Amino acid sequence: MCGIIGYSGPLEAGNILLNGLSQLEYRGYDSAGIGYFDTASKVHVVKETGKVAKLKETLSSAGDGSHCGIGHTRWATHGGVSDVNAHPHRAGRVTLIHNGIIENYHRLTQEFDLESSLLSQTDSEVAAWILDRFYDGDAQSAIRKLAECIVGSYAFCIMFDDRPGEIYAIRSVSPLVASYTPSGALIASDLTALIPYTKSYFVVPEGHIVKITGYKISVFNLDGEKTAPEMMEINWNTDAAMKNGFPHFMLKEIHEQPEAMKNTILPRMAKGLPDFTDDGIPDDIFAGCSQIHIVACGTAMHAGMVARALMEPVLRIPVMVSIASEFRYEEPLINEHTLVIIISQSGETIDTLAALRLSKSYGSRTLSIVNVKGSTIARESDYVLYTHAGPEIAVASTKAYSVQLAALYMISCRMALVRGSFTKSQASAFLTDLLDAIPAMETMISRKIEEKNMVTHLINQQDTFFMGRGLDYAFSLEGALKLKEISYIHAEAYAAGELKHGTIALITQDVPVIAIATQEHVFSKMISNVREVKARGAFVILLTKEHAQADQGLADIHIRIPDLDDRFTVFPIAVILQLIAYYASVGKNLDVDQPRNLAKSVTVE
Repeated sequence: MCGIIGYSGPLEAGNILLNGLSQLEYRGYDSAGIGYFDTASKVHVVKETGKVAKLKETLSSAGDGSHCGIGHTRWATHGGVSDVNAHPHRAGRVTLIHNGIIENYHRLTQEFDLESSLLSQTDSEVAAWILDRFYDGDAQSAIRKLAECIVGSYAFCIMFDDRPGEIYAIRSVSPLVASYTPSGALIASDLTALIPYTKSYFVVPEGHIVKITGYKISVFNLDGEKTAPEMMEINWNTDAAMKNGFPHFMLKEIHEQPEAMKNTILPRMAKGLPDFTDDGIPDDIFAGCSQIHIVACGTAMHAGMVARALMEPVLRIPVMVSIASEFRYEEPLINEHTLVIIISQSGETIDTLAALRLSKSYGSRTLSIVNVKGSTIARESDYVLYTHAGPEIAVASTKAYSVQLAALYMISCRMALVRGSFTKSQASAFLTDLLDAIPAMETMISRKIEEKNMVTHLINQQDTFFMGRGLDYAFSLEGALKLKEISYIHAEAYAAGELKHGTIALITQDVPVIAIATQEHVFSKMISNVREVKARGAFVILLTKEHAQADQGLADIHIRIPDLDDRFTVFPIAVILQLIAYYASVGKNLDVDQPRNLAKSVTVE
């Protein structure tokens, strides 16, 4: 979850590190720091609590003339937010930054008698002191010994005092990418820090030591043998990671959804039908399974909930959705006849990765939906379907959700075709309806001022409730998450039919209720539920299709979406709910892109 960057080369290291940390700040922003070799080859460390901008102010001219250094933005796990807990950590001859969690740090502290040496409350400093104990001039040997000691996840970047110009790195689970460019060598936790300098990169292999100098990058396995990493290409440019005139990344990424949808869907259409030939996904994984198990976290899990409601009525096989952090500690009812679909935007979500590995141990075939090429989940899956959303910088996921849904809808369609649930004409019609959802999204984006005006009532409330039936309930879950994570308004989603079984007790005068009613077969039932909350004083925001018949005055605010087949209303509805959350956050003068306590990629438990 923390942001890491390292640089060695002819350019001024201070500027590159600070600019990189600005790009990575969405990964962690409790504190930030850099360590660098000065012109006399002496290591300096500067760190501050708060945003990277504060670190920039503190540094001023510090780092001028340096050509090698490491930088870090922290998301606190062990120890509170303080200067001493910020990275880099200095321990004897070692300067170290870390992303991950060392599970056995307490035992290691006692084993190496480190209590009197530690200045911070972090597990990371423990690793730095152990590395210093092992270091006798042979950097790789010391790092190998450190790796043998540690239980947990980590991505380390390390400098040794007597090795100016050199950076060493190793990782287990936590992500690292690296590249050698004409501007020097770079390593980072995320591609966004690399794209100003290169489009060519490699994912640091787990259990390998990387040595970085201003002239080259070398990769060694733990036996000391040099290896050649697999080079990859970034398929988006620098502008994709910039705001480009938008006030926030989240609003920009909401606007990018229609294009991202096209990029995910159109390359996988052949003669009007879904085709995964170029993805290397064979039809037999769809034909041979007796059940589907979708595993994900957060927004990705909500996409899975929509997929379940879509798939089961068509495929007539069980479709389960599990939260990855629970699934990994269960004894799931999966086997070699189960297709496990793993969803992760980053491809590095630690709980989801563990769920993938557990699924493979049961003999299940795994298909992952991932946005980041070469990520750990993508590499370890039997099959991978890459979404083409480009970088998503805002912590609150928007376009990643839409393209995950698009991928799941295409999988559903191909699976129905392969298993005989759809004819070719039905599958073609399904994809036509999916493509029709894109202009519907564009329509709702163009009407964003409506959403801006409607949040006035919400931002003064402590609670908001979402409700729906069937697919609409699945949509509601994501809407509630968006609102709570960036506006800090307590929001919950309920299946509308359950209101009278207890939750209607929460409805009080003027409490906002966002009611989604786009499913025609339960529309009248849903409207009855809306009447029930309205009768108890709720402030109702009703979302329906354009020509839906609803009582005059039933809703305080009524938003209509273009008429679509029921199965595809999630796409324009997603835009509305994202904009509601966005404008609520703006209306409360909050940090939209970096909400408190959250980070973009959850790479620790």
